[in-house]
Amino acid sequence: MKDFTTPNLPEIEIKEPLEKEQFDPSLEEKGSDSERNIEKLGVISLPKPDHEIFTLTIIGQIEGHMVLPPQNKTTKYEHVIPQLIAVEQNPNIKGALILLNTVGGDVEAGLAIAEMINTLSKPTVSLVLGGGHSIGVVISCGCSYSLIAETATMTIHPIRLTGLIVGVSQVFEYLDKMQERIIDFVVNHSRISREKFKELMFNTGQLGRDIGTVLVGHEAVDIGLIDEVGGLSKAVTILKEMINERKKGENEK
Repeated sequence: MKDFTTPNLPEIEIKEPLEKEQFDPSLEEKGSDSERNIEKLGVISLPKPDHEIFTLTIIGQIEGHMVLPPQNKTTKYEHVIPQLIAVEQNPNIKGALILLNTVGGDVEAGLAIAEMINTLSKPTVSLVLGGGHSIGVVISCGCSYSLIAETATMTIHPIRLTGLIVGVSQVFEYLDKMQERIIDFVVNHSRISREKFKELMFNTGQLGRDIGTVLVGHEAVDIGLIDEVGGLSKAVTILKEMINERKKGENEK
């Protein structure tokens, strides 16, 4: 007859639950802070109060009033604005370094970011790495001093919506006015002339399926759009010099 008795099982050691003192609550707090910053501000951590230079990265596509698909790499307009306000209000931050590698994006959002950077009371330096295309051109010109990497490119072209023909005169007038705002901003904050910038914008001989111009490194400097060719080390050095000059001027008053 088959034996249905329970076999002898190995004894299982039951451990006591960890006491509360064995947990490090700071680890949980740090993790939650990082997650909160990534979700709300798009950054892992905010700059420490003792840092004199604030770094803002503008990468991918600049997202404004319309939410882009989740697979797009974006810089969100609502993330950038509060960071710039914090830079202005924090007395420990003496200058801002703006790093750009962007294809462009929402025109009004990009122009608003450029205007905010330009109206900061502290020195700002922009550095174009990889590419600073479309409205990225305007943002790079909004800083106190601008640099571009030797191999980086910038694309200048007219404002467009979806590539469709604009059939309403009011829409055309609105786009024309916005385009003039962009032209005025670039001309007023760089060494390029209005005639040269418009010539590059409406160039028909360089882009196969579009009008506009692509500038590489030295070309952007030669026409007066960007101040200097350089990399990260030069950008930081120039910003520190501007900060020291500002401190010296404040001490002399």
